[in-house]
Amino acid sequence: MDNLNPNDLSAIVEADRAHIWHHLLPHKQFETTDPRIIVEGKGMRVWDQNGKEHLDGVSGGVWTVNVGYGRVEIADAVHAQLVKMNYFAQTAGSIPGSQFAEKLISKMPGLTRVYYANSGSEANEKAFKMVRQISARHHGGKKYKILYRHRDYHGTTIACLSAGGQEQRNAQYGPFTPGFVAVPHCLEYRAHEQGLAGDDYGVRAADAIEEVILREGPDTIGALCLEPVTAGGGVIVPPKGYWERVQEICTKYDILLHIDEVVCGVGRTGTWFGYQHYGVKPDFVTMAKGVASGYAAISCCVTSERVFEMFKDDPTDPLHFFRDISTFGGCTSGPAAALANIKIIEDEGLLENTTRMGEYMLDQLAALQEKHAVIGHVRGKGLFLGAELVADRTTKEPADEKKVQAVVADCMQQGVIIGATNRSVPGYNNTLCFSPALISTKDDLNQIADAVDKALTRVFG
Repeated sequence: MDNLNPNDLSAIVEADRAHIWHHLLPHKQFETTDPRIIVEGKGMRVWDQNGKEHLDGVSGGVWTVNVGYGRVEIADAVHAQLVKMNYFAQTAGSIPGSQFAEKLISKMPGLTRVYYANSGSEANEKAFKMVRQISARHHGGKKYKILYRHRDYHGTTIACLSAGGQEQRNAQYGPFTPGFVAVPHCLEYRAHEQGLAGDDYGVRAADAIEEVILREGPDTIGALCLEPVTAGGGVIVPPKGYWERVQEICTKYDILLHIDEVVCGVGRTGTWFGYQHYGVKPDFVTMAKGVASGYAAISCCVTSERVFEMFKDDPTDPLHFFRDISTFGGCTSGPAAALANIKIIEDEGLLENTTRMGEYMLDQLAALQEKHAVIGHVRGKGLFLGAELVADRTTKEPADEKKVQAVVADCMQQGVIIGATNRSVPGYNNTLCFSPALISTKDDLNQIADAVDKALTRVFG
C-alpha cells in the first residue's frame, strides 16, 4: 500500500481510528466521534484536522513544549546533528552530549554527572536502581527502601508506579515492586483531613515523613523521592518550612534526596529547576519534558559526585560500576535539541517572563475565585498553576469530577486547551491545571482566564 497522503486528512483520521492506540483515552468514543489530529503548531497555538485553532494552555497536553511550537532553530540544530552523527551507544560520548551536560551542570550547583535516557519514567528508574545498588554495595543490602509522597507521580513503568502516589493510575497494575513506602502529601488546603491544620503546617507535614522513617527503621531507608511541586496530583506548592525540614531529615538519617523535576524542570516554575526555590541540595535530580520542549526525546538523571563515586570504589569487583544502559540515551538529537532549547530560554529571558506571567496568571485566577464560589483554592509557582474546585467552600467538599471535566471540555470548544486532575486520586480529581508555554503574554493568559470564566458560568451557574 502506498503511503498516506498527509494532505488527505480524512484518510489520516481513518488510519488513526483503525491503528493508533492513544495514550490515556478510552477508545469506545471513537466509534462515534473522530480522534483529534493535531496538524500544526506555532507559538502558543495549534490547529486540528478541521482547521480549528486552539490556544494551548498545557504546553503539548502534558507540560512539555516549554518554548512553544515552530522553533526553527531547534529543528535546524537537530537536523544538522543527525546528518553529522545520529547515534552511537552511550558507551561512547558525543559532541552535543558533552556540550549539553556541561551547560546543564552549570545551572545546577552541587551536581556533577548526567546520565542520559529517553523518558522521565526511565530517568527515575535509573535513580531507583542506583539507590538499590548503593544499598547492596555500601549498606549490606539493608538501606533499600525508597519513600514517595501521596499524590506525587514518577512515571509509568511498574517500578515507577510502585513509587506513585496516585491510586487510580496504579489500579489494575499490581502486584508492585516491594520496598517503596508512602509518606503523606503536603497540601495545606487539606491539612484538616490529615489532622495537621494550624500554624507551621510545612514543618509538621515534613515531620510526618520522619514518622514514617522511624516506623520503617532509618537504617532501611535509602532515598526519598519527591516532586518539587506536585504536578498531576493537584499542582501542590509546598508550604513554608517544608523543604528546609525535609533536608534536615534526609541529612539526619543519611537518606539520599531524589527530586523529580520531570514536570518542573528547565524553567516551568521561574527558576531552572523547582527545587532551586527552596535552597535544598539533592543527590539526584531527574528531568525530561521541558529539557528539549518536545522537539526530541531526552531525559537526564543528574547526580552529585558523592553518588557517582560510590560506583567506582573497588576496581577489583567486576560489578563495581553502574551496569545499566538506555539504548536511546545514545541518540544525539536529544542533547542537540536541549542545547538549542536552553539557549532560547536564556536569550529571550524566559525565566523572568515565567515569573512575571505566573504572578499575573495567579492574579487572574484569584479574580475568578472572587467571582465563582466553586473555586475553593488557587495556587501555583511560575507558569504552573492550579484552581481547586469545590462543592462547598466551608466544608471543602470536592466538586463533582464530571463537572470539572465539563469545564475542560467547554474551554476546548472555545478554542482553549486546559488540563485537570483526571483518574488519579480517588475523590480529588477536582483541580484545573494550567501550564502554558514560558513565552506566554498577558493576552494569552487573558484568553485562558476568559475561557475558564465562561466555562465555569455555564457548568456551575
